Amino acid sequence: MTYINALFVNSEVMGKMSDLVFNLNESSAAVSLGNGVQGIIVKETEPEDVDEISFAYSSPVSELSIIEGRKELKKYSRSVTVSKEAFEEALKMNISVPFAAVFRFINMSKTPLNKTISSTDLSNLTIITQVGCGLSMFFLAIVLFMHCLLTKNKASLSTKMLINLVVAMFLLNFTFLINNFVASLKNSVGCKIMAAAMHYFMLATFTWFSVQAFHLCLQLYMMGKVVINRYLLKVCIISWVLPGIFVIALLSSGKYGEQFINNDDSNGNVAMCWITDNDTHYIVNIGYYVVVFIFTFTTFIITMSWLFCLQKTNTGKTQNDTSGPSIVTIMGLCCLLGITWGFAFFAYGPLRIPSYYIFTTLNSFQGFFLFIYYYKSSQNIKGGDRSTINSSSSTATLKTSLDILENPYKKK
Repeated sequence: MTYINALFVNSEVMGKMSDLVFNLNESSAAVSLGNGVQGIIVKETEPEDVDEISFAYSSPVSELSIIEGRKELKKYSRSVTVSKEAFEEALKMNISVPFAAVFRFINMSKTPLNKTISSTDLSNLTIITQVGCGLSMFFLAIVLFMHCLLTKNKASLSTKMLINLVVAMFLLNFTFLINNFVASLKNSVGCKIMAAAMHYFMLATFTWFSVQAFHLCLQLYMMGKVVINRYLLKVCIISWVLPGIFVIALLSSGKYGEQFINNDDSNGNVAMCWITDNDTHYIVNIGYYVVVFIFTFTTFIITMSWLFCLQKTNTGKTQNDTSGPSIVTIMGLCCLLGITWGFAFFAYGPLRIPSYYIFTTLNSFQGFFLFIYYYKSSQNIKGGDRSTINSSSSTATLKTSLDILENPYKKK
């Protein structure tokens, strides 16, 4: 295949494409027209044996390839086929050399998934993310170990629901850590499976954020006593099955594949297995999380207001302590409801990079705060603690105090 390099692209160049094809010595040529325009030309040297031609590429930064046989197209994320009938129609128009040309206008896409960032920021964010995922996995693993060996039989309903969130978050961190390694293997099928797995656990984590928010609201409304038949089974089915429906639909439609995070150093681009279509990312991921965020953030405000009011009610009689719940309670509740994820999904403009740093840093402590949350709650239940809310045990109040303290909104 020959390579043609042009310094400009305009209508005149496109209009003289037939002359360019006529002068080709080869049957095909890669074309670069500058300004992010890349393409490929194929001419039929034997019109009597004309057949369909397919063009495909596996990622936004990979070159277009000529594909023979439609079965091979399954290995690529994007493709276009020029049918045999199109060539036959060209021959009927007395075109001496029928040809097909496909061009990609790479720089025309808006807010792309692989938007370029500096190599320094990419390196720093990669390190912070890897360390953060490792720390979160460590503390989440401790939670799972403690639950399986120590408190499984004594676990409350809230604790069992928390464990489901911990499992989803643990597997999300795990699939994220091995994602780059799988992408480096350059196996398209394996990369699609990796992308689907990580996407599933991300959506499952989001769903469990919503379930936790719903459970807190339900506890507040019912004063800590949830009496719904097979309540845990129902929320488990919803939380684990619903994300699978989205993932199966995207997997069957070929929306997963190799994605690149570009930076100002072309040799330092990072590959990962993820969604290759921008619109799908915005509709499924951003849209899904927007609903989750609105619901969980509203729950966060309601719950914090309730805790402040409850603390005032129970401490005002004996001391003038109205400082409210501790920072551990607030951060634990934020992690429980997934509010910190908003920094990653709503990062735009000049605040995009700072938001990424805030998101990766805060999420490094997700596992730690959930571990403290779980440990304090377990200690409270085991010790039969019936005390009122205070700064030293405030993390446990979100699950246990609802059962043991008088609701200030309850009518006398």
